[in-house]
Amino acid sequence: MKKGFLKYLDSHLSCLVSYIHAPDLNSSICPDSILFIRPGGIGDAVLLISTIELFKKSYPECHITVLAERRNVAVFMLLPYLDKVLCYDRPHEFVQVLRSCFDVVIDTEQWYRMSAVVARLIRAPIKIGFDTNERRRMFTHRIRYDQSAYEQDNFYSLLKPLGVNCHNIKRAATLTLPDQSVLNANQLLQPFCFYKFVVILTSTSIPEKRWGTERFGLVARRLAEDGYKVVVVGGREDRSEGDVIAGAGGLNLAGKTTLAETAAVIARSSLLISGDSGVLHLALGLGIPTVSLFGPSNVAKWAPQGKNHIVLSNILACSPCSRFGTTPPCPYNVRCMKEITADQVVEAAVILLQKFKS
Repeated sequence: MKKGFLKYLDSHLSCLVSYIHAPDLNSSICPDSILFIRPGGIGDAVLLISTIELFKKSYPECHITVLAERRNVAVFMLLPYLDKVLCYDRPHEFVQVLRSCFDVVIDTEQWYRMSAVVARLIRAPIKIGFDTNERRRMFTHRIRYDQSAYEQDNFYSLLKPLGVNCHNIKRAATLTLPDQSVLNANQLLQPFCFYKFVVILTSTSIPEKRWGTERFGLVARRLAEDGYKVVVVGGREDRSEGDVIAGAGGLNLAGKTTLAETAAVIARSSLLISGDSGVLHLALGLGIPTVSLFGPSNVAKWAPQGKNHIVLSNILACSPCSRFGTTPPCPYNVRCMKEITADQVVEAAVILLQKFKS
């Protein structure tokens, strides 16, 4: 199913949701099985990982299933301790989930209603989810969603009904890269085997979050002058843009790597430079420093946190404007992104590269 169709269908579920009776509230139990529902893109999926890890540490014997979708399922394949990963946009896998029973279902979607209805249909005595709209009627335990909080903290709050201590925990996810993906990445990086390199990701899911080929190209040239090679990653649609940015001395891998292989490339790098994207959060989980460029998105909610990450963002009266994954058309020619200069990006990159110079 296409993303647009899923959102169209979701928009028509609010009326249906209002007629469905809320499930009965159940007392907490020690779960033997749990289902995490995570639709959407890569970024939310990566940010959810540390919550799943925390649950696993609290209930090590519990059987964990994740219901994802095809555009983010590769993220969960980096978690070897999961018992099963299924997609709700693969009909036979969706039916498999509907026929299953769980002790707990946690819907991690923040706004859209479809996943909440799915959670309601699945057999489970405990159903947990955010109370952002009519979706609250689908759950036994409704969790307040904080628009100003770092998104990982919102995800952690979904574990509170299960008695999980969410205080003083590490934020970064732990990702396990498949051996074959690492081998494939190393082969692609063979020309740079004796060099330090910086990864640049130009791709974003929303056009308003893009910074521009010319600016990224200037940053790449400036870094090359300082002795750093540049590797460009992204999708097939970024191939021509990657050729421009990589130039004569860089390496363009856009469209040549899977998500796991992209992660393996980043794991070999000294730094990732990226706009607000799902791959940006992969670097956080891999312990790689980042320079990130934020415009429409809320920095406090979505930007990598910690001393190894520098976020560049202009404080304008109209930003951030993105809310629940939706960015409205910009009447100001996306000033928030365009006013971030190449000099700022290079300066931030050099600060981090010098900090971790060995």
